Amino acid sequence: MDDARREIEALFRQEYGRILATLIRLSRDFELAEEALQDALATACERWPAEGTPDRPAAWIATTARNRLLDRVRRRRVGEGKLADLARSLEETDQEDDMVAPAQDFPHGDDRLRLIFTCCHPALAHEAQVALTLNTLCGLSVPEIARAFLLKDQTLAQRLVRAKRKIRAAGIPYEVPAPALLLQRLPAVLAVVYLVFNEGYSASSGDDLVRRELTREAIRLGRVLVELMPGEPEVSGLLALMLLQGSRSEARQTAEGELVLLADQDRSRWDARALEEGRRVLEAALRLGRPGPFLLQAAIAGVHADARRPEETDWRQIVGLYDALMTATPSPVVALNRAVAVAMVEGPGRGLAEVDALAAAGELDGYVYLHATRADLLRRLERREEAREAYARAAALAGNGKERSFLLRRLEELNV
Repeated sequence: MDDARREIEALFRQEYGRILATLIRLSRDFELAEEALQDALATACERWPAEGTPDRPAAWIATTARNRLLDRVRRRRVGEGKLADLARSLEETDQEDDMVAPAQDFPHGDDRLRLIFTCCHPALAHEAQVALTLNTLCGLSVPEIARAFLLKDQTLAQRLVRAKRKIRAAGIPYEVPAPALLLQRLPAVLAVVYLVFNEGYSASSGDDLVRRELTREAIRLGRVLVELMPGEPEVSGLLALMLLQGSRSEARQTAEGELVLLADQDRSRWDARALEEGRRVLEAALRLGRPGPFLLQAAIAGVHADARRPEETDWRQIVGLYDALMTATPSPVVALNRAVAVAMVEGPGRGLAEVDALAAAGELDGYVYLHATRADLLRRLERREEAREAYARAAALAGNGKERSFLLRRLEELNV
């Protein structure tokens, strides 16, 4: 029974964003759509173990959720005209194919891009935009998103509730905006797509290091955005960044799914097609000029991609690119990544001094990678006791099981 439920929940997680986006299009109500989809999950968990998995499980969940949505709409005390229109719209999607096929009036394949632009409406605060999209499009839980924002769960949950209610109360349209308005929402949209990619590339929780369905979805959305805005270097920069980083997905884990650091990866396992496309998109973006944060990060990924062996990496160039990135978007996380590059150029002692300064500031105290980076630098400096403490702290903060086991292995090596 437990195995069957896990399989259902895995399918549900994979299909969540696509089905929810369609339900929101039909109902124009985030909370109603989410409740209906949860009802469908509960029904699947109740019936499938006894009756068997349907031939088309995703279509079954989508259609069941649509039916539960219609039930909820009929029970709601709303104006008769609105109720009739909405019920009619839902009844017109009676066939399974109507729920799983792309919306016919949407030129980019399905409702997910439209959902992102709705969540990223300028009437919402930027962090609320990003959190709402991660919650609805990716099905990330409140704790997962709160960890990404370094916030308390309760604070994040309140923001999500307020954002959903504001969309409903303000009548924010569920659409990709006209070209003249695209730039206004672009920063939040790009941030969302990259966070989706990052959650797939390095899952913040669970036992799987990689969630491939999210990296594929983010890259798909990135390509659509390039089609929408071909002259925007940041849009192309984001796509190049995801392709170049994503090319390393298979090499960053063993056959058993254990984490492999960049320096230890078998670079022959990097995806050659993704690398080629990433380089091509990066070169085109650089020709456009006006490099912003995503294009600079893509350039850093490009330097890594050009090194056939770890020792051939041009770390001085990477430090220079991080300097430019700190000018464009100064943040403690960027400073931490720059410190890693500095350690490769000037030695672990110099890198540790910069990491310790960040630790003293306190902003990244709950950030697992601050403590993991500090632990690695201390290990390289043979300061074993301090390294053990830092690895223990990092392992305690790690939400992903594979990352935690890697950190605990490093800690155990220091105890030998």
